[in-house]
Amino acid sequence: MDEALRTRAEERLHQAFQERALGDSRESYRRRLKVLKDRDPAAFQKAVAYYEEILLPRLADPATDPVAEWAEYGRLLAELAGTGRLVEIGANGRARPHAPPAPADHLVLQIPDDPAVPALALSLPLRPTPAQRATYDLLVLGRTTISTP
Repeated sequence: MDEALRTRAEERLHQAFQERALGDSRESYRRRLKVLKDRDPAAFQKAVAYYEEILLPRLADPATDPVAEWAEYGRLLAELAGTGRLVEIGANGRARPHAPPAPADHLVLQIPDDPAVPALALSLPLRPTPAQRATYDLLVLGRTTISTP
């Protein structure tokens, strides 16, 4: 893998998150990759191949929208882990079906049908509300206590 390409891709993604006041969902994606690696090595390999062969070049390309490309990778990770539904959690904590593009202040989650698989955060607001933080903590991290920022 070309290290310059990887660096350029990561810089563009980080900058796009900042410009759009989005939180960094990379940790959520890493957790999903770990689930895939443990439960379905073939799906894990597909995810890694997509990241290296398709996503990184797209993220590095100035003609693409890095946030849209990142969201597409998140949808792939969600599909590889199994069926589920995409929801948006507004500032008030209410969920609704996801309708792209979600507002930057909405938390977008893939809720798997399999209760053993944690939810995947596809998009995070930069400053989640207490209701969004509690939803994230419970469904993504599996925490049963509320954390404070």
